[in-house]
Amino acid sequence: MTVRELSGRGAATILAALLALTALTTAVAYADLGRFAAAVAIAIATAKALLVAFYFMELRASSRVVRVYAAAGILFLALLLLGTLDDSVRRLPASDETPAGASR
Repeated sequence: MTVRELSGRGAATILAALLALTALTTAVAYADLGRFAAAVAIAIATAKALLVAFYFMELRASSRVVRVYAAAGILFLALLLLGTLDDSVRRLPASDETPAGASR
């Protein structure tokens, strides 16, 4: 298998994409997205991680076995993040406390 090096122009393009995603992350932090803020932030972080993995860690030119192991790690991380998001979404806000003696 031939390994293609990332050209200077390609690296600059990836860098520009990462910087744009970082600016978008900052904008999302200041925007009032309510319940979706964490989901949007994690989606942007996932996009940045995939760019780094595919181009700078050279997963796009790796063997199939390396890609399978990387996909397994990403799947495990996704399961952990989904569990965290599920927990965050299902909790009641602190201001929505149920009065004493009332049922939920």
